Amino acid sequence: MFAATPLTYVMIIATVAMSVFPLYYMIVVATRTNDTVASIPPPLTPGGNLGSNMSRLLNNENAQFLTGMMNSALSSLMVTVSVVFFSTLAGFAFGKLRFRGRNKFMLAILITMMVPAQLGVVPLYMLMNDLGWTGRLPAVTVPFLVNGFGVFMMRQYVTQSVPDELIEAARVDGCNTFRIYWSVVLPALRPAIAVLALFTFMAQWNEFFWASLAMNDPSNPTVQISLKLLSTGYYNDYAQVFAGTLLSILPMFIVFIVFGRQIIGGIMEGALKA
Repeated sequence: MFAATPLTYVMIIATVAMSVFPLYYMIVVATRTNDTVASIPPPLTPGGNLGSNMSRLLNNENAQFLTGMMNSALSSLMVTVSVVFFSTLAGFAFGKLRFRGRNKFMLAILITMMVPAQLGVVPLYMLMNDLGWTGRLPAVTVPFLVNGFGVFMMRQYVTQSVPDELIEAARVDGCNTFRIYWSVVLPALRPAIAVLALFTFMAQWNEFFWASLAMNDPSNPTVQISLKLLSTGYYNDYAQVFAGTLLSILPMFIVFIVFGRQIIGGIMEGALKA
């Protein structure tokens, strides 16, 4: 191992400071009034107005912030569970089962990852409109229930982490294919599942482009649309906007705190195998 030099510590501290400062300043603004936020020099210490800013935020009928939080939570949870389930199932099939056209199907999945999502916005919106889902939660949930990245990630992880001998031993013991997936493969994928679940939940929670098109009912927004509605108009209430931003990132912190050890373990395990 190489000994760290003082310059190394300086660079680490500077990187951490630059990464954390935007989050810290968000807390500062969320706890201040708009008058102090606009002052020069700007305040750098938290104030005592977080409660009043949160109260104004939650009572803002234009933004419907609680509805947005609930819609985003439901959508993100459903998408995360679906992506993890179908990705692990497909990853097991592509990684360990032998069937005709396996490589061609995998190539088709990889091709879908290369096509920009924006190219499919118009036909997808037309489909949602024909189904009567525009402005409703299924419009921002159903199109994301499966993705190619999750399938590819799990296929690679299954190939490296699950020995063929383990699957053959399970077959000798009388397990059918789904039982092998559920009892043998799935427990071995826990680190990768934690990483995929976090990435999927974050992506769905932060989804804005498609949500801004599909959720065209201001009374039924997602959390990102609620944040957008907070900053529209002739006057921007920055204290309220940053209070909403602070509240909107809390689920990310909770998910990371709960699953942080497995997530970091899965990333490190993948790095060591690579």
